[in-house]
Amino acid sequence: MAVYVDDLKSYPLAKWRHGKACHMIADTIAELKNFAISIGMRDEWFQPKSSPHFDLTEELRTKAVAAGAIELNRREFVIKLQELRARNWS
Repeated sequence: MAVYVDDLKSYPLAKWRHGKACHMIADTIAELKNFAISIGMRDEWFQPKSSPHFDLTEELRTKAVAAGAIELNRREFVIKLQELRARNWS
């Protein structure tokens, strides 16, 4: 099982005020939540709708990668999401 992060991106039109951000997903939701908590995130930051994920600031992305998250470019990340959706991950 693994945890994945995509590339940092600016979201100038969104109400995101924390600079660049990215997404973090995992092979299972339990693994995703456990990993997020292990790097200092809060469970209530979990976003279950559409594709279960966490939004990460640049600092949290750095922590995630240092803790073993796999970096994927945008295309690889979309492919991984499609794979997880097809598997109906839980």
